[in-house]
Amino acid sequence: MLIGYARVSTLDQNPNLQTDALKQAGCEKIFKDKISGTTADRPGLAKVKEVLRKGDTLVVWRLDRLGRSLKNLLEWMMWLDQEGIALKSLQENIDTTTSTGKLVFHIFGALAEFERNLIQERTQAGLTSARARGKVGGRPKKLNTDKKALAIKLYNEKELSVDKICEMVGVAKPTLYRYIRASNN
Repeated sequence: MLIGYARVSTLDQNPNLQTDALKQAGCEKIFKDKISGTTADRPGLAKVKEVLRKGDTLVVWRLDRLGRSLKNLLEWMMWLDQEGIALKSLQENIDTTTSTGKLVFHIFGALAEFERNLIQERTQAGLTSARARGKVGGRPKKLNTDKKALAIKLYNEKELSVDKICEMVGVAKPTLYRYIRASNN
């Protein structure tokens, strides 16, 4: 099934140009939003996501009607691919039901992966640099050494419940169990 999505940025704009093109392309259902593309919460687009099923094709007048940024557009394309849904953009002439459209789609995917890898590399370089300057990352430890030893001792004595021990030292159960596991290694 061809499902169309049209969006205009302001209330005084008219989506007729887009909806006419979507109807001409054969869309059986068309969802619309009159909202800025920078807004993440778009009711029409949320409805599109609910309605789309494997084998359907999402049709947009232009790609910028779908995504509010390149990152957002790439996220949409990855979601569509995972769900087995094709994408067709009328103005850019992209149709992932064709070989050329699939190529363009995969180029977008490769760019997204490249961007993720660059972010990981920059993050690792930043962490390495911080460590070289003596900075330690991560969340501070919940308990100091003495409180940790007390919690482990109370747990091993088996006189108090786990809930009571957690309440006394001020940690959640998973944290207590993590300290217990670390002490047994």
